[in-house]
Amino acid sequence: MPTKIGLISDTHGWLDPQVFHFFEHVDQIWHGGDIGTAQVTNDLAQFKPLKAVWGNIDGPELRQQFEECLVFTVEDLKVMLLHIGGKPPRYKPGVKKLLKQHQPDVFMVGHSHMLAVAHDADFERPEGRPPLLFLNPGAAGRQGFHKMRTLLRFEINGTQIQNMQAIELGPRGR
Repeated sequence: MPTKIGLISDTHGWLDPQVFHFFEHVDQIWHGGDIGTAQVTNDLAQFKPLKAVWGNIDGPELRQQFEECLVFTVEDLKVMLLHIGGKPPRYKPGVKKLLKQHQPDVFMVGHSHMLAVAHDADFERPEGRPPLLFLNPGAAGRQGFHKMRTLLRFEINGTQIQNMQAIELGPRGR
């Protein structure tokens, strides 16, 4: 059975109730930072197993609870979560060094409030490994410049990512 993942970021202290519907059948939720309040991650963690990183708006309580950068393995894929990472090919200074050090298969960020799914074919990977998959679920919260609140949902089956879905929650202000 594949592992089903729900990807969320930039909630900024507000969790849309629709998230629980769209993540009803996922096995894990990953939050890409700018959580806003501990209540957001408490609610998510009570619902499903949660992995999260803190973002630039997150205060001391969240920074004590979560890491700035989190590296872990799901099925046969190595994942790296970081709130501010840039995007291919223009990563934030220092990110390429982290990517080379950890050699993730999936690199998930938040911060930009812009939904993105892309392969970085230019990033050097170990022989036989597919290109680095870059994911940004956009922003699920009501604060920011984004027009539409978004999530990502997908499955990991061994080394394969399948059934990637971009989910629109509605306009930012609602």
